[in-house]
Amino acid sequence: MSARRPRIAILVFPGSNDDRDAAWALSALGGEPLLVWHADAELPRVDAVVLPGGFSYGDYLRAGAIARFAPAMEAVVAFAGDGGPVLGICNGFQILCEARLLPGVLRPNASLSFVCRDVSLVVERTDTPFTARCEPGQALTIPVKHGDGCYHAPPGLPDEQVVLRYSPGENPNGSERDIAAVVNADGNVLGLMPHPEHAVDPLLGSGDGALILASLVDAARERSYEHA
Repeated sequence: MSARRPRIAILVFPGSNDDRDAAWALSALGGEPLLVWHADAELPRVDAVVLPGGFSYGDYLRAGAIARFAPAMEAVVAFAGDGGPVLGICNGFQILCEARLLPGVLRPNASLSFVCRDVSLVVERTDTPFTARCEPGQALTIPVKHGDGCYHAPPGLPDEQVVLRYSPGENPNGSERDIAAVVNADGNVLGLMPHPEHAVDPLLGSGDGALILASLVDAARERSYEHA
């Protein structure tokens, strides 16, 4: 008997451009992705949610500032409040911060230039639904591509909420404390600037992103059995 393919919603905003990349990667790793339009007030029955990269609403005002008001985000907030795993990638991370599902804010890169390259990361936590397939201290290589990725942490953000850091000398944007990914206090909402959906096959330069996305698929599958 084959393992159940958990249903994973991928929100699509005007300006999203990595939604189908995320869908391909999640499908390749055993998930059943469903593209959900930002204007839909309700989510279909799903076991996890992904907010993909891109430039929602053209990044007008501030990256993610308009997308946070999309009708679908109310459903995402409710899903997260019920303990559902939610992953925000790049622009998705920005939206989660604007929606106050994650602490802090993403500012323009310190260089004021768009960056697009592979970066080295260090895994700080493996007890999350997004890093369960990783090892503590493991080095990952995953690409970034953003202009507003400088993470500003709120005062007193505990290290326990830092899941990934840029390796020494690898910080591409000036992010405080070299933070590349943070999780909420309950551990079920994660935002990261690197793009794991672009690192699921070694032929593309790295397969390390599959560890992140496959961990999410595992968590979604477990949730699907719990709610069967």
